[in-house]
Amino acid sequence: MKLLIWDFDGTLGYRDGGDWAASLLEVLLRAAPDGDVALDDVRRFTRFGFPWQVPDRPHLHLSKADAWWAALEEHFCRAYEGLGFPASQAREFAHEVRPTYLAAKRWRLYEDALATLDALTAEGWTHAMLTNHVPEFREIAAELGLMPVFAHICNSAEMGYEKPHPQAFAQVLAAFPEASPRWMIGDNYHADVQGARAVGIPAILVRRFHPDAAYFAETLREVPAIVG
Repeated sequence: MKLLIWDFDGTLGYRDGGDWAASLLEVLLRAAPDGDVALDDVRRFTRFGFPWQVPDRPHLHLSKADAWWAALEEHFCRAYEGLGFPASQAREFAHEVRPTYLAAKRWRLYEDALATLDALTAEGWTHAMLTNHVPEFREIAAELGLMPVFAHICNSAEMGYEKPHPQAFAQVLAAFPEASPRWMIGDNYHADVQGARAVGIPAILVRRFHPDAAYFAETLREVPAIVG
């Protein structure tokens, strides 16, 4: 079996409307459209507090969706309080981040994603997903039509391990012990490329160039030639 291990966010798809900071600001703008909080103000509080920002620390105790979001909600509360809102209002805002971030209408695939996946499938490759994402990622993947394409999905929120932690990669490899060759494909040099290298998997960096990446593809259309 020939195996390709894919990252999602920034590689195959993205959230239209922005990242976590944009989601926190979106909540604010709905509640207080005349406020003077800017995106850069919110970004001060999204540079820390997320599980993938401390990937050396497993979080097996947060493997259930409500527990995972409850931990983040505490961080969101502190962020809103840091932006000057009283605790009671900050709590209300924090509770709205989850549905705001998950809104199905926000999630998109890059235009080269499905065509590339289909082309590689036709060449005999099996696809697995290894993503640092929210507990509801499978629902997002289903909405985007990805579920029939992927033989296996490993999501950090379910596993309790974030890339580049070796155990994140180990869980994918355990599902395909005989796979050879195998490649990792992702847009994050540290999490995807270095993480894969550390466990002996060659990796292709996509979309975001890094001078130390042995393989780089500006678009996914270049991936078949590299793995071929």
